[in-house]
Amino acid sequence: MLLKKLSLFILFSFSFFFLQAQDRANEALAFQYYQQAEYEKAAVLLEKLFNETKDDNYFELYFTSLIKIKKYAEAENIIKKLIPQSPLKTQYPIALGRVYLESGRTAEANKIFLDVISKVQKNEFSIRELANHFYRFEAYDMSISTFLQGRKLLNDDQAFIYELISIYRFKKNKIKLIEEYITVLSTTPQLLPQAQNAFSSVFESNSDYQLLQTALLKKIQKEPDTEVFNQLFIWQFLQQQQYDMALRQLIAQDKRIKDEGALLFNTANTFIANEAYSTAIKAYEYILTKGKENPYYLPARIHLVNTRFQLAINGKYETQEISLLADQYKSILEEYGKNSQTLFALQRWAYLQAYYLNDIKKAEAALEECLTIPGIASMDIGRIKLELGDTYILTQQPWEAVLTYEQVAKQFENQPIGNDAKFRSTRLAFYQGDFNYAKSQADVLKASTSQLIANDALNLSLLISDNLQAKNDSLALLMYAKAEMIQFKNRPELALSKLDSIPLLYPNNSLADDILMAKAKIFLKTSEWAKAVEVLKDLIDSHNDSIWIDDALFTLADLYEKKLDDVAQAKILYQKLMSNYPGSMFNAEARKRFRNLRGDNLG
Repeated sequence: MLLKKLSLFILFSFSFFFLQAQDRANEALAFQYYQQAEYEKAAVLLEKLFNETKDDNYFELYFTSLIKIKKYAEAENIIKKLIPQSPLKTQYPIALGRVYLESGRTAEANKIFLDVISKVQKNEFSIRELANHFYRFEAYDMSISTFLQGRKLLNDDQAFIYELISIYRFKKNKIKLIEEYITVLSTTPQLLPQAQNAFSSVFESNSDYQLLQTALLKKIQKEPDTEVFNQLFIWQFLQQQQYDMALRQLIAQDKRIKDEGALLFNTANTFIANEAYSTAIKAYEYILTKGKENPYYLPARIHLVNTRFQLAINGKYETQEISLLADQYKSILEEYGKNSQTLFALQRWAYLQAYYLNDIKKAEAALEECLTIPGIASMDIGRIKLELGDTYILTQQPWEAVLTYEQVAKQFENQPIGNDAKFRSTRLAFYQGDFNYAKSQADVLKASTSQLIANDALNLSLLISDNLQAKNDSLALLMYAKAEMIQFKNRPELALSKLDSIPLLYPNNSLADDILMAKAKIFLKTSEWAKAVEVLKDLIDSHNDSIWIDDALFTLADLYEKKLDDVAQAKILYQKLMSNYPGSMFNAEARKRFRNLRGDNLG
């Protein structure tokens, strides 16, 4: 008897484990079919598994398989039988809604979804579970409605705020995204960087930032002392490149919180990076009004004079303004002495003397004095020598210039500054009309690790080789080199006159595109934007096989973007550069600029 019972137990156990193993095999096969999108086969196995276990995980996969193979009627019949059996489960009515949605019965689907949402239980888990259920099948609006209903039930305006922010950002619902962040920033100001990143990734134009501006103005009126909103208000002006407006708010904030000027000082660097030099100057001048005891006084004074320097050399200038600027550098040197910390002031003073005030001997003496100041880093000495070599060219001492460049090249062999020295020596040979030597040196520098030097060397090499084929072209190239030398001496009007004379003296020469590019660079330096646009367009339209074509495209796009506020034209030109000249050194930057203008999130 005992033996018989034992035999039955073994048989039962064997059958049980056999059935379990078979179920596991069916489950694995069903999952395999599902993952491989073989939904017909998956549905057969999943139906069996669900009927045997009533496991909702099987139901989800089974139901989705029926939807994928468009068996809407079958799915509807199954769900309608399940709903009365489990009236408390929201999963089944939602599934019925999905069937209606997939089969085009949107109104019936929404009615079911809203009914389910209205009956959600008053606890975070149930609300979040229901919202996530909608989210999984991309019913984002229903997910939002669930979270908003949850807020009402929990009587908490900040409940589910992160979930809603995530959905609004994904859907690019700018107004709602602004509302949610303004709500959360009141209590959690440390989320400001996250908010700025979210707005940057979603906003597509200045009109979007103006939506934020309007919302912030209302909030600031209600909470004038909540600094995070003032900070965001300033930030949105910066994004719109409304730098004077940003500065006005920064100064107001600084006075309100009685700050030392840290935020103002740091934001002034942003102004400079975007070439808003006049606004940066106003910022530094304001910091100086705080007095010498302020920790930002000296840095602001230094940045102020350096910014005025940048403003002066990036456009047309008055000699009187340059003289005043030189005196400001001299004042720094007189007050703090000539040392490694004030080296920049002596270098800038020398530069102004050489290229703007026509006192080249003073510039030469000042740079030679720089080399005698103790405690200067070797790299700084190398840069000073490069400047000194350039000054020797201005003082008609080409051999001294070559020797100085060679010193730097030898000391910094295979380094960017060393290659720069070699290129300057090569460029001098070009200015002097020694084209064969200049080309041989440029060909060596084409392999430079510095992309900028390599590109300049390549352009110089091609310029020479393309224009030495005929005597007429060779004579035109000699005149072109003299024009380049004149522009090197910062005499733009004379350089333009020389360039314009080339086609008159040597008609039908091969330098037409080179002349246009040279003129464009002069007009950019003198801030004559309309003339720069004209010659760049001429180059692009008439010389699409020029060595300067990618340079011209990028330069014109940059001009439209940063000076002429024509984003649409800038995007067209960046895209043209990327599409037509994928090997250009400007390609990576063009892609970055294009994506930024398009509103992509660059992280």
